[in-house]
Amino acid sequence: MEKKPHFVRREFLPREVPSTSLAVLLAAVLLLNALLYLYLNKFYNSLGRVESDPGLCPFGHFKFGAVKNCSPWLSCEAINREVRKVKCVGEGAVKKVFLSEWKEKKVVLSQLTNSELKEDFLHGLKMLKALQSKYVVRLLGYCEQQFTIVTEYHPLGSLRGLNETLHIPKYKGMNTWHRRLMLAIDYVSVIRYLHSSPLGTLVMCDSNDLDKVLSQYLLTSDFHVLVNDLDALPLVNRSAGRLVKCGHRELRGEFVAPEQRWPYGEDVPFEDDLMPPYDEKTDIWKIPDVSNFFLGHVEGSDIVRLHLFDIHAACKKEDPAERPSAQEVLDTYRKVLTLLIREAAMPGTREML
Repeated sequence: MEKKPHFVRREFLPREVPSTSLAVLLAAVLLLNALLYLYLNKFYNSLGRVESDPGLCPFGHFKFGAVKNCSPWLSCEAINREVRKVKCVGEGAVKKVFLSEWKEKKVVLSQLTNSELKEDFLHGLKMLKALQSKYVVRLLGYCEQQFTIVTEYHPLGSLRGLNETLHIPKYKGMNTWHRRLMLAIDYVSVIRYLHSSPLGTLVMCDSNDLDKVLSQYLLTSDFHVLVNDLDALPLVNRSAGRLVKCGHRELRGEFVAPEQRWPYGEDVPFEDDLMPPYDEKTDIWKIPDVSNFFLGHVEGSDIVRLHLFDIHAACKKEDPAERPSAQEVLDTYRKVLTLLIREAAMPGTREML
């Protein structure tokens, strides 16, 4: 009788990773983290903006382009003699904007168009002078007597044209989730600066709809965001009991914060004197909508939105006191950027361990 072969069943235990291999793996992860830290540091300094702007000069002076020395702001005489209008490129309720030339360089010249709004124009000039920084368009000169302001020219224009710009072949490489998130970080950085400015807590009042917000900011050639229009920046002073109201007309729509809307219902006609004032948290309410525009619909943008869901939900709290500060929003944005870049740089590391 033929014997059947006898099979011995063996239990295959998980193979232990040699300690030397584990040490090498951990060392590799640490090295990747170190390289990631250096990369992010460089990333913030190049794609973001370093804390000190080498283009800034002492108060009352400017420089731009390849010029190394600072020049005093252009006076009325210098503007009349040296600045030449080329063409009108825009007109708003307060001023008309001209592409102009100064010493063979393109600049922007803005002039008051409505004498009834000269106080708004002069307020914008006052803010522009006082807030010169890496967040604000560069002032080159002004003439109060003629209601004229000269600022640096940025060929990509306002943020309203962002999506069109990103479809130009030259800039298609910029159309990525991390570039778009960096623009959102720039925007929130401007809001943070205004809320903690040298003048105090300022509210961006020209922001009743998305298109209006985008028109207030410029896109620079190296893809950063600058605030350009400072005509409506009232000051909040809680210690003095001073809050603000953005204009004297009724504001409607979901874009403006709840506290900016008429609180007494349709049956009570709007009266400016009865409208309660509010604070800078109106700017926080609008951040998710503006950031949603920045993120667009590129690959990876939905993942970014998912990571920002909680902070954006907090921005939309009905009670302004429950909304985060601009600094808290900015910190969260930066953490999300760091996290997502780390995950992109080290895919599968968690599974390896």
